[in-house]
Amino acid sequence: MQQQPQIWLKSPAAIFTANAMDAGNGLVIQGKQIIELVPTGQQPHTDYDQYIDCSDLIITPGLINTHHHFYQTLTRCVPGALNKPLFPWLKFLYQVWKNLDAKMLYSATQLAGLELMLSGSTTVADHHYVFPKGLENAIDIQVEAINSLGCRATLTRGSMSLGESQGGLPPDSVIQTEDRIITDSQRLIDTYHDRTSDAMIQIALAPCSPFSVSKQLMQATAELALKNDVMLHTHLAETEDENNFCLKQYGMRPLDYLESCGWLNDKTWLAHGIHFTPDEIVRLGKARIGIAHCPSSNMLLASGICPTVELEQAGCNIGLAVDGSASNDCSNMIQEVRQSLLQQRLRYGAQTITAERVLGYATTGSAKVLGRQQLGQIQVGYQADLALFSCNELRFSGAGDPIAALVTCGAHQVSKLMVAGKWLIEDSQHGQILQSQLMQTHHALAKSLQAKTL
Repeated sequence: MQQQPQIWLKSPAAIFTANAMDAGNGLVIQGKQIIELVPTGQQPHTDYDQYIDCSDLIITPGLINTHHHFYQTLTRCVPGALNKPLFPWLKFLYQVWKNLDAKMLYSATQLAGLELMLSGSTTVADHHYVFPKGLENAIDIQVEAINSLGCRATLTRGSMSLGESQGGLPPDSVIQTEDRIITDSQRLIDTYHDRTSDAMIQIALAPCSPFSVSKQLMQATAELALKNDVMLHTHLAETEDENNFCLKQYGMRPLDYLESCGWLNDKTWLAHGIHFTPDEIVRLGKARIGIAHCPSSNMLLASGICPTVELEQAGCNIGLAVDGSASNDCSNMIQEVRQSLLQQRLRYGAQTITAERVLGYATTGSAKVLGRQQLGQIQVGYQADLALFSCNELRFSGAGDPIAALVTCGAHQVSKLMVAGKWLIEDSQHGQILQSQLMQTHHALAKSLQAKTL
């Protein structure tokens, strides 16, 4: 069998390795892996076969999005949902989302995934929990759409079992029975979950929230995840309304409820994680819980500011996420890095929250949150997942520190994107997906979906 070529990505304008190692003169890749870091002023020790001049490019590990709702790209800026806090926002949009169909979900998944990739993401995570009649195989549809893009994904089998008739928020038409949820969760794990270190598709289990499923389902999902050694995910402590709901419904705060369901362990990651007490932060850290930090969504819905520094100091892993496109309303990871920098500086100050720290959330931190040990760093033996941003733009002219400029000057799109050693995006274009055609289809489906509720 012919040996795969060794390619030197030579002399980048700057490189963020996410581990403080010197790769100032680039890196060498072979096949799916990084095989050498080239220190500043040195040449590769490897007998490379070819090189790519990266002198006007900033290289980072592929960014990793830890929480999203791809279907929500169909409901950006819907007038009836604007200027509302979480619960009223949800109640309005559920009346739209109950009309989702398979074509809509496939197109939304493709568009959200491509949007993330164009902004530097090589690994994406989605939380899908809306299963109206006819959309029972939603995760299968998403797997097909993600495979068409070529990126990595953690797709979570979400669930809702408490509809409006049982005191929940969603309409009864989008919930499922608990037996059906558990059976389908096992089927998806058996069919799609790849346990290898270079996995392209992994499955996690993700009840939507403490106020949309029963305690029995929360417990059964935790038991199923433990049995199959897969990860758990849910929304938690996003708003004070949620805290009050749990106190009223269960007589305890959300974290206490989560612990009572068997969820406090290092295979769990939580979306948002804003409204915790100091004692709860300590408990989260001891359990090594992951947190998907969603700054744009939290600001748009006025939910609050995630206490990232305290959570990290306690022992939690902090990853970054754009959240759903109805509460962001875009899916741009490198812009989300900038949002995190600005939002977190309001809480912790400029000296604590640096460009390197928030880039770390989007790379190393996110990889740890998703349990992906060979992603999130530029390091020998790690997967060759890389984002390359051009610094040949007006926004970067005059910048003295390219890594700081990448964040603070507002980079928004990659020039090149590599996943598992393959160039999927070059010259800011995906090699297989025609962006204009995808947009045309997606926009028409979005209009159709929104029209059904008028």
